[in-house]
Amino acid sequence: MHNNKSLFLTFEGIEGSGKSTQIDFLKSHFESQGFQVLLLREPGGTVFGEKLRDALLTSEVPLHPMAEAFCFASARSQLIQEKILPFLKQPKSVVLADRYMDSSIAYQGFARGLGMETILKIHSMPPLDLRPDMTFYLSIDLKTSQERQAKRGRAKDYFEKETQAFYQKLIEGYDQCAKDFPQRIHTIDAKNDANIVFEQIKKLCQTHFKF
Repeated sequence: MHNNKSLFLTFEGIEGSGKSTQIDFLKSHFESQGFQVLLLREPGGTVFGEKLRDALLTSEVPLHPMAEAFCFASARSQLIQEKILPFLKQPKSVVLADRYMDSSIAYQGFARGLGMETILKIHSMPPLDLRPDMTFYLSIDLKTSQERQAKRGRAKDYFEKETQAFYQKLIEGYDQCAKDFPQRIHTIDAKNDANIVFEQIKKLCQTHFKF
């Protein structure tokens, strides 16, 4: 769906896994190699998506799991059509996304109980059938996540307020994604120092993508 000189890379993991840090590192790396880089976050990235993000993350009442799933799918559809596909048509372009379809599998499929097949069915239709060239799953345990979130010292959003059991289900969901899609998803121990984590990510990129 995009030319062979562009890349679509996604980052997944529970809160505190270091996605933002690694995305910034990788952005600088690709720019130093002459690539143009687009950073995106989910939900968000478009006017429509940011409004849905605000509605989701500030909700004070529980949302039905299907409502959550379709909100994310709606925001993602617009993001793909408005931002991702046009950008990937340009030569030497890289899209780096903080969360994508695997988050829906983990959050709504596993933690909310909808099941992976439900999420995959939603994502079988265009433009949601667009898959990343590679996904980096930054894996941390629940204790590490809680410690890192506490250091942020900020108010928790709709999902960050969830229980330990919810977070454990998220980890199970991400682990299952990595097991089911091993060619696309690469699991990295994100408890390590950020520079060590980045060296692993950079090596994976250098190994798999030749321009």
